[in-house]
Amino acid sequence: MSTNRLKRKKFLDKLLIKNRLIILNENTFEEIFSFKLNIMSVFVSLSLSAIFLILITTVLIAFTPLREFIPGYSSSQLKRDATVLALKSDSLSFALKKNEAYIKSIQKVLNGDLEYTKFNKDSILSSADEEPEPVNLSPSKKEMELRERVAQEENPLAASPKGRSRNPKK
Repeated sequence: MSTNRLKRKKFLDKLLIKNRLIILNENTFEEIFSFKLNIMSVFVSLSLSAIFLILITTVLIAFTPLREFIPGYSSSQLKRDATVLALKSDSLSFALKKNEAYIKSIQKVLNGDLEYTKFNKDSILSSADEEPEPVNLSPSKKEMELRERVAQEENPLAASPKGRSRNPKK
């Protein structure tokens, strides 16, 4: 236990020992400037400068148009334009459906398939707004037979009349 304390104490002492950094002119050996440093202050200053550099880079990318140059980011103008174009295409497809229904009904009248007295523009437009037919989700006979077969294979006791009285679930 005491050896660990001694090692820790020596390590902390090494971190706090003052050292001098001197920059000399090589030709004249003239001292240009010098610093008194210790290892701890160098470590702290390098860590703080790295954190500062990372923060500045993040702020520049996040809050300036530079983020558009990063793959995966798109400009806000591009997103707005895409939304407007999607809305326009939806309205155009709706108008196209109405026009197609109108043209088909006019063709029926011109071909003689429909009497003119039954022709009404409002009924044509309302037929273009029809909702899709509901889908029948009830199981077919084949599906019901398959379900029964699978149930019999999973639990053979449940299939027999004697087994049903023993089965605690039923």
